[in-house]
Amino acid sequence: MNARDATNWQALLARRFVAVRDATLAMLHGLSAEDCMLQSMAEASPVKWHLGHVAWFFETFVLEPRLPGHEPFDPAFRELFNSYYVGVGARHPRGERGLLSRPSLERVLAYQRSVSERLLAWMGEEALPAEALDLIELGLQHEQQHQELIATDLKHHLWCNPLLPAWGSVPEGRTEVAPGPLRFRRYDAALVGIGHAGDGFAFDNESPRHRVWTEAFELADRPVSNGEYLAFIRDGGYERPDLWLSDGWDARCRQAWDMPLYWLRRAGDWYCYTSFGVQSLDEAEPVCHLSYYEADAYARWAGARLPTEQEWERAAAEAGIEEGDFAEAGVFHPRRLRPGCTAFLGGVWEWTQSAYLPYPGFRPAAGAVGEYNGKFMINQMVLRGGSCATPRSHLRTTYRNFFPPASRWQYAGLRLARSGDSHG
Repeated sequence: MNARDATNWQALLARRFVAVRDATLAMLHGLSAEDCMLQSMAEASPVKWHLGHVAWFFETFVLEPRLPGHEPFDPAFRELFNSYYVGVGARHPRGERGLLSRPSLERVLAYQRSVSERLLAWMGEEALPAEALDLIELGLQHEQQHQELIATDLKHHLWCNPLLPAWGSVPEGRTEVAPGPLRFRRYDAALVGIGHAGDGFAFDNESPRHRVWTEAFELADRPVSNGEYLAFIRDGGYERPDLWLSDGWDARCRQAWDMPLYWLRRAGDWYCYTSFGVQSLDEAEPVCHLSYYEADAYARWAGARLPTEQEWERAAAEAGIEEGDFAEAGVFHPRRLRPGCTAFLGGVWEWTQSAYLPYPGFRPAAGAVGEYNGKFMINQMVLRGGSCATPRSHLRTTYRNFFPPASRWQYAGLRLARSGDSHG
């Protein structure tokens, strides 16, 4: 990269930093300091902690080791807002983040402002080394991940309030047309390239690009809808252990699952809790907030299966991508798809049957940043495609999300697959 290209890249990153940080702060609209302190479970962090952590990332990995004379905003924040970076040092227990009434929300926001001002001033005064620019790019992508987590975690926090309060905007312009019957497209057996091709940003777990053989398969042209999943419930899907993986059946019994998370049944009618309050269940919308176990059980009931992540990526790469909702809409709810819309990106994350494992030749980055993805490659399943809580600029068809199979609070649904010799 020549000096001019590097200068342009740095200026672009500075503008993107402002835009990403503004998007983070916009998520606070309508929230109280009390809302921002809630923690409903260990897996879901308070909004206030997310705000501090994204600033911590830039201070710890960019400013502290590279900006001459840098002094921390508050030395105690190094431990309070560390998530899982063991190489950085001590961490406050994840499940106790909701106990942090101090620092106040105002002080956490002051921390954000301080880090932003120092970073932008540095970027405006001198040419940063490529290594620092790479880390700033990673920090922006990291912050967009936490924007999604703010949405998913806040929804769960407020779900635990018996008032079931609204916190988002009522959607406008919903299509009144149902997406139409589910259809399958056939893909012949082929040797295909999988993984990031090297243009633009990607996380380390998307590389290296490699070839895989996919046998012939069929993939549904859209995600499963609420109405289709409701048929599974009415047919006793939650009562049939033959449809469930053993570990999934144990989770279903232990946690008394009998419908997706955030669904409600009142006087025989179905509803769901959304960012804009309790709404009548729209059977034409994509089903979401399913665990891997529920998605897998539904697929078995439907005479199908979940796709592998390689099948999903191949199909998405070959499709003319028609998109669902993203975080920019501010709705944080998957709305009806237009007829014929494949929605490989946006709407709902889609569980695959693939365990989260390294690609052949994968090597994590050196140092603490190398803890970002690689050390989680065990006991997790891969999801693809993004959701209505994911920023559009954050997504690619090679993006690999991952969660434990019992996770339900993410905007996760499914797309059906069948082997190539299937019929129907």
